[in-house]
Amino acid sequence: MTTAQPELFSVEDAENLTTKQIHGLYRGHVNRSQVSLMTSFGFGRERVERAEGAYIYEHGGKRILDFTGGVGVLSHGHNHPRILAARRRFQEQQRMEVHKTYFSPYVAALGHNLAQLLPGDLNLSFFPNSGAEAVEGAVKLAYKYHGGRRTKVMRADISFHGKLLGSGSLTGQSQETFRFPGIDGVLTFPYGDLEAVRRHVAEARTAGGESDVYALLIEPLSASTMNHCSEEFLRGLRDLCTRESIVLIFDEIYTGWGKTGTLFYFMRHEGLVPDVVTTSKSFGGGKSSISAYVASERIFRKAYDNMTDALLQSTSTTYYGFGEEAATAIEAVNIAVEDDYPARARAIDRILAPGLERIAKEHSDSVAEVRGTGALHGVFLREGPKLLELAAKLAPGGLARDPRFRTKLITSSVVSAMYRDHGIYSYYTLNGSNPLMVAPPLIVENHEVEHFLECLDSTLAKGLPRLLTRFVQEKVASLW
Repeated sequence: MTTAQPELFSVEDAENLTTKQIHGLYRGHVNRSQVSLMTSFGFGRERVERAEGAYIYEHGGKRILDFTGGVGVLSHGHNHPRILAARRRFQEQQRMEVHKTYFSPYVAALGHNLAQLLPGDLNLSFFPNSGAEAVEGAVKLAYKYHGGRRTKVMRADISFHGKLLGSGSLTGQSQETFRFPGIDGVLTFPYGDLEAVRRHVAEARTAGGESDVYALLIEPLSASTMNHCSEEFLRGLRDLCTRESIVLIFDEIYTGWGKTGTLFYFMRHEGLVPDVVTTSKSFGGGKSSISAYVASERIFRKAYDNMTDALLQSTSTTYYGFGEEAATAIEAVNIAVEDDYPARARAIDRILAPGLERIAKEHSDSVAEVRGTGALHGVFLREGPKLLELAAKLAPGGLARDPRFRTKLITSSVVSAMYRDHGIYSYYTLNGSNPLMVAPPLIVENHEVEHFLECLDSTLAKGLPRLLTRFVQEKVASLW
């Protein structure tokens, strides 16, 4: 009896799939509802042929200006030539994807580079795959540093640290519709409220009077809400954590590598050094799935620098520090430094910030406020009673149960119009207050930033009620 060979697609077959075929395969083998959701915006209905710099090129030749920055991943733009060359060189020379039993020159060099760039004694790095793993690795390090004797970890109420079981439980105000189990002992404080932090720490004591908090995790700039911590707050945290021997972790997964006008957001405050900093997203240059947590000598060596515990630091033990991923990150970091990405972000900000403020004033009926810094800004749209009433009438019944759905629907109408009418790809944050994000890659040109502002101005001039009605009508039409 012979068994029929399975019908498998080749890479070439995949490249030749039509949009309709891709949607069908997603519905059958990936996520049916994802197709319905993403095709709402128009760009989900098109097939991408290639991407370069700040542009996406769709099948048929349409060029799209990508102002999403890959949701933090594409500071270098799409397919940066130096990053492609570094990966090509690695492949052509048939370099080994080194694992633990061989020491990797790329991991060694990358660890050295991070130690050179970061302040204080942030000298020891670990390189997992994702930002969520870096967060979990940092929290795990803090727990181990205290030998498991402390039971509490603190996070802010508007934080976003990932969606794994551990990192998800450390995420505040996530818009999840289902609650998963998570880390025990999580204490939540209002973002930026130093007195609330002090109260929590004062109350969380062991029987012997020692602090029971092993780690405090904070985003110096919250990319999902566009709020930032004041210098006074961050320095207050540093003093408190030093006094109470709490491991202070700065999450800069989104904001690292120049986006906000400094290499990392916290580095705008001279002498301010956390015990651990996490990074990912643009760290991999848009090509490599790699993250890092970088720890101080004092914390790391006490936790893991012994023969018994040297391998306990892993968050994912099999795929760690592989050669091509680390080589890519080396090149991505070098580009960010050599091309002065912080200065590029500041130059973008000099156009974006006043342009968005002008738009907010001219369209005050549509825009509540704009916030941001560098190449990272949020446009918060108004939710007036009439508009919310219209959104409620137009919203499908099931989705309307989401408490943030009406805001998302309103912002989606602007995202869709920017794409359809002007060929500009934008997005809104899924967490926090769901602002329309203005987050271009750091290789964007001045005239492209100005073009974005002109198109946003033109779009908002149509009025949110009209944009919302059009968006929902197009969505309903697509279902028939």
